[in-house]
Amino acid sequence: MLRNVLGEYDAELLAQFDELREDVIVASNTRNNDTAEAASVAAAGLEKASDLLDNSSLKDATMLSRAFTVYFHLANLCEENYRVAVLKNREWEVDTRSATDPVNELTVAYKRLIDEVGVAGANELLEKLEFHPVFTAHPTEARRKAVEGKIRRIATFLDERDRTGGSERAEIDRRLHSEIDSLFRTSPIGLKKPTPVEEADTVINVFDTTLFSVIPNVYRRFDDWILGSKAGTVPPVCPAFFHPGSWVGSDRDGNPNVTAKVSRQVARKYYDHMVTKLAEATRKTATRLTVESATTPPSDEMKALWSRQKEMSERLTSRADIISTSEPHRAAMLVMADRLEATVERDADLMYTSADDFLADLRVIQRSLAEAGAVRIAYGDIQALIWRVETFGFHMVEMEFRQHSLVHSRALEDIREHGLHGERGPLQPMTVEVLDTFRAIGWIQRRHGRKAAGRYLISFSKSAQHVRDVYELNRLAFANPADAPVLDVIPLFEQLEDLDNSVSVLDDMIKIPEVQQRLKQTGRRMEVMLGYSDSSKDAGPTSATLALHRAQEKIAKWAKENDIDVTLFHGRGGAVGRGGGPANRAVLAQPVGSVNCRFKLTEQGEVIFARYGNRTLATRHVESVAAATLLQSAPSVEKTNTEMTEKFAPMAQALDESSHERFLDLLQSDDFAPWFSIVTPLTEVGLLPIGSRPAKRGLGAKSLDDLRTIPWVFSWSQARINLAAWYGLGTACEKFGDLATLREAYKSWPLFNTFIDNIEMSLAKTDERIARMYLSMGDREDLSEKVLHEMELTHKWVLAIKDEDWTLQHSRTLGMMVKLRSPYVDALSIAQVRALKTLRRRVDKEELSESQIGDYIYLILCTVSGVSAGLQNTG
Repeated sequence: MLRNVLGEYDAELLAQFDELREDVIVASNTRNNDTAEAASVAAAGLEKASDLLDNSSLKDATMLSRAFTVYFHLANLCEENYRVAVLKNREWEVDTRSATDPVNELTVAYKRLIDEVGVAGANELLEKLEFHPVFTAHPTEARRKAVEGKIRRIATFLDERDRTGGSERAEIDRRLHSEIDSLFRTSPIGLKKPTPVEEADTVINVFDTTLFSVIPNVYRRFDDWILGSKAGTVPPVCPAFFHPGSWVGSDRDGNPNVTAKVSRQVARKYYDHMVTKLAEATRKTATRLTVESATTPPSDEMKALWSRQKEMSERLTSRADIISTSEPHRAAMLVMADRLEATVERDADLMYTSADDFLADLRVIQRSLAEAGAVRIAYGDIQALIWRVETFGFHMVEMEFRQHSLVHSRALEDIREHGLHGERGPLQPMTVEVLDTFRAIGWIQRRHGRKAAGRYLISFSKSAQHVRDVYELNRLAFANPADAPVLDVIPLFEQLEDLDNSVSVLDDMIKIPEVQQRLKQTGRRMEVMLGYSDSSKDAGPTSATLALHRAQEKIAKWAKENDIDVTLFHGRGGAVGRGGGPANRAVLAQPVGSVNCRFKLTEQGEVIFARYGNRTLATRHVESVAAATLLQSAPSVEKTNTEMTEKFAPMAQALDESSHERFLDLLQSDDFAPWFSIVTPLTEVGLLPIGSRPAKRGLGAKSLDDLRTIPWVFSWSQARINLAAWYGLGTACEKFGDLATLREAYKSWPLFNTFIDNIEMSLAKTDERIARMYLSMGDREDLSEKVLHEMELTHKWVLAIKDEDWTLQHSRTLGMMVKLRSPYVDALSIAQVRALKTLRRRVDKEELSESQIGDYIYLILCTVSGVSAGLQNTG
């Protein structure tokens, strides 16, 4: 269909597309064949592809890049469609008489817990279960929203096509052609950066597309298997364990566009949307609740609810009574739906003051129906509504605020110098904004409830004083202390030194009066966040992985000694260099005591779309992570993690030291930062309108320290080097030299197994030939050879550890996906690097007009979008 569309647009463009495609396929098919003849064929194919792009006009090169980008969007949909089909086929083949549903990992984990700790022990762990994804606006999703919408429509048509035939299928094919044509003709680059308020639409879209319907279904699927024929007729077993959070509109670390005003707008946007959805669901449920009082008499409690509703509004109850004569449960729920609508409108006489009040009314309806024998309704439709309220409340997502520790300390210095109200001179605008932020949190809590916004994270937490600063600013922002919001202040340890010193900081932190008060109020629960991104950029991927593991061990041990129920919050990105990889395997590899049946992580960029964009895949993701979170507390898993961590500690230390030394040797090379910006599209990535946050923190630094990890990782992936994911490991393994021990660690230590697999996946997406093209732009042979030598060394050792001849050899599906994609990514990479070379050479010589410069930048941005779609986990 794509070829049809390209041919209709321009026959010559289709011919170029086919020719380029054939050239890069020839060049790629010999990738795992190291004979001289194969190398010659590959080089010829690559040269032909380069020549074709060299001889193309700027316009043709741009349209070719857009064509290949569309190809990847469609390929991604085909793979998604395949995954869904495989999962559904597995569901069909399940024997419903078995003790567990092998497709539903959560039931498998629960059954295993029963085998290891008994029913009572398993149920105790199940009650503690929490999966807390936090959606962020980190700009690693290179698709514009208009493109994303078209992709979703194509996905819907593709799904419908599988279930139709004849003229109906022909009509769907016509629509698919039309939508693909529109996708190709739509610029892949947004016209402007989104505002933080607009970014909230991403979260809302995920909520509408999947979460609102998927999450109750996840709970129900578990109940169906565990309770069997009793499911839906008795109180549920599955707790509402899914608790989504959001940084969108509240993460102000380095983003001047997120203001107190914006946070209020986003909070209201979430709240109004959530309550509206609940009102619609409640009215829909009420419409079906036609049981009459003769067959299903209301309980006394239910009658009391109706009386309270009549006292509240004669108008609403009279209208409901007319619609539902002799159907009291239906009438009461219609009034409840009206009250939810009044809640959105802020009608003080009718609105619900909190989600708990609405939940209480739902439970009255449920109990009344159950007492009257209508248990299937009580624990069916009504329970689905209850699960939604328990999961999302009225706030939809729990907004979490984040700011850099330096901003707080500077604000306090400003206040001490000029006075809280500027008595001795005007306060800095940033100080005013910091105080306004706390006032915004107070407003959100008063209006939407404490759960709507109660967490405050401190980036670059280096001491307990940074926590004290937040509590002091929170007090200073309010004339009346009673107006100050209740805050859980969470330190974020992200650099290597901070991870190593985390326990010392926590020791001082729990002496702070406000922290002690919160510990009493929460049953001694507290959160600590670990940053995967900056630790990786700071120390290299190997050292960061091991440092994070050590920190979790130490914090878990510290929490146990201090009788604190700690939740570790993992600041993971999509790319391996930012903690990416399968979340369920990551959970199972955590140290003992660091999970405690609760897993919290950031979900961002392309990962959100991949994990939550399709209902079937979202269901599987949630079940898979929840299962791992539950299973991590199994004695057998704890035993393995503990013993293997101790056994391979000497090996880990050796790898840590050597890889860290190698990583710093590269980063501390003379003029490394400007070289990095030349050999990757770093500057151009910063021009992508894919997020409201700037690429730099804006705190005055002028080096790599100032660069955010996202463009650091993103740029290396665009250059087909992925350095942030693996650099230093090859040298470390070479120096360690004991292949037998490395292989044993891979087979028996979950942490090392997951680490090596993630690196292998990242290496599979590199390409030395393409990398050389990018590195040649830097005119630094010494740095280029360091990178290429380390890449070769890491390839060698990863393959040796896994006993493979080529990357992903034993991963049939993933290996095939990467192999099929690579040639097409190569085409975009060649177009990108040649455009970069031309642009930089001609700009230096002042040979291009402003208009021409803009055209070249647009071409580069198109290829950036396409490479991202092709590689997928880029950020």
